[in-house]
Amino acid sequence: MGRGRGGFGGMGDMMKLAKMAQKMQDDMLAAQQELEEARIEATSGGGMVKAIVTGKGKLVALEIKPEAVDPDDVEMLQDLILTAVKEAEEKAEAQEKERMEGLVPGGMGLPGIF
Repeated sequence: MGRGRGGFGGMGDMMKLAKMAQKMQDDMLAAQQELEEARIEATSGGGMVKAIVTGKGKLVALEIKPEAVDPDDVEMLQDLILTAVKEAEEKAEAQEKERMEGLVPGGMGLPGIF
């Protein structure tokens, strides 16, 4: 009598599934490291203010051109800074989402994964 194939198709399929899961985990760790090291920038006020964030959205640098500093209009400078930082964070969030979705196409049909 031949061997029946159980729910997962036997031990060979289980090993294949385990290898796929390990590769996915390794790829995710590599992607997280890449995002930490990535630098994304955005500007406002025609380049007067530049915000630089990591791929995870953490602010790491802020550059302000001297001509953007007007003691009589501090609110404008605050708005320029806020705009540049928000845009950089949004770019980082979009890049992170795209990178993570690329690791698991369609979530592989597994519940609870992306």
